[in-house]
Amino acid sequence: MTHQTPYYIVYEEHLRRNLEIITGVMQRTGVNIIMAFKANALWKSFPIIAEYVKDSTASSINEMRLSHDYLGGDVHAYCPVYTDETFPQFLTGCTHITFNSLAQYSRHADALREHNSKGRHVSAGLRVNPWCSVIETDIYNPCMPGSRFGENPDTIGDNLPEGIEGLHFHALCESTSYDLEKVLDAFKRQYGHLLPQVKWVNMGGGHLMTRRGYDIDHLVKTLNAFKESYPHLDIIMEPGSAFTWQTGDLIVTVLDVIERDGIRTAIIDASFACHMPDCLEMPYRPNILEALPDDATDGITYRLGGNSCLSGDFVGDWKFAKPLKAGDRLTLLDMNHYTNVKTTMFNGIQHPDVLLQSLNGKTRLLRHYTYEDYRDRMD
Repeated sequence: MTHQTPYYIVYEEHLRRNLEIITGVMQRTGVNIIMAFKANALWKSFPIIAEYVKDSTASSINEMRLSHDYLGGDVHAYCPVYTDETFPQFLTGCTHITFNSLAQYSRHADALREHNSKGRHVSAGLRVNPWCSVIETDIYNPCMPGSRFGENPDTIGDNLPEGIEGLHFHALCESTSYDLEKVLDAFKRQYGHLLPQVKWVNMGGGHLMTRRGYDIDHLVKTLNAFKESYPHLDIIMEPGSAFTWQTGDLIVTVLDVIERDGIRTAIIDASFACHMPDCLEMPYRPNILEALPDDATDGITYRLGGNSCLSGDFVGDWKFAKPLKAGDRLTLLDMNHYTNVKTTMFNGIQHPDVLLQSLNGKTRLLRHYTYEDYRDRMD
């Protein structure tokens, strides 16, 4: 049966492939690799993920609750700001809490100590900025000048406050093991004197170890070398995209084709602004299964336009072997990570359904969105 577009489809086979790579790295290094919810909150796929990885990182109360309800492992929290209302909830629901600043730690240290005195220990960490950026897009660069994330070496000094048991840095985005090696050098250069004072280091996310061509052996070598230098430390990594990289697509239908000022635009029944926001924010142009390779010298050029009233809701260009027409289906590749988790219902446009293709090839509907979903957001 052909499902009505638009819809996201997740492939269990591809998801398991990624999970096997991730668990392989854990087995070869002893590093605890946990899942970042900000890249993937599709909880109906969590039973598959939990076969391999149960621990997670949460940046909100809702993400923490999702972990408890559907993943079941330890929750490591990082939030730029904990409030007097949210911090007690994080204390009762997390095993590790990373503070963004010394001021944040000072504000909540008494509550942390009181909680830990009752027998259930929560390990506190401090986020630091390694000031080593390998990311070109500012919106995804946590180490850019003026970044609000983490403390600097000169604000910490020679000693960490009593009660801080870990250091946390995040400097990567869909990056390589060689980028990690560069960041680790900067981290050790600026914060190495603090490492004897802590029990763990969280290397954040952005480790795209499931991408084709990623040098897994070099990653293992880099992590094991760090562990040999600091054998007393537990090492944590919290990738997001790596878990669901190339595990799902967005299937759309061409609704109309127009040409204005020599530019052909195929309008689809989905929206970049609503359903693929990273395409506009990064920006980047997703691959399309039916399009010609980027280096094709022939073909017919089109941009794709979303079916919203936003003028900038378009991306291009692609080349196709044949003219596009209304009714043609297109497969926008790699639309599971940082995609369905960031969608909106702007303009009331039909939200894509979510489907899962199991190992046996059968496809089942995970979620269908209705008018009530759009309406009840404002209820």
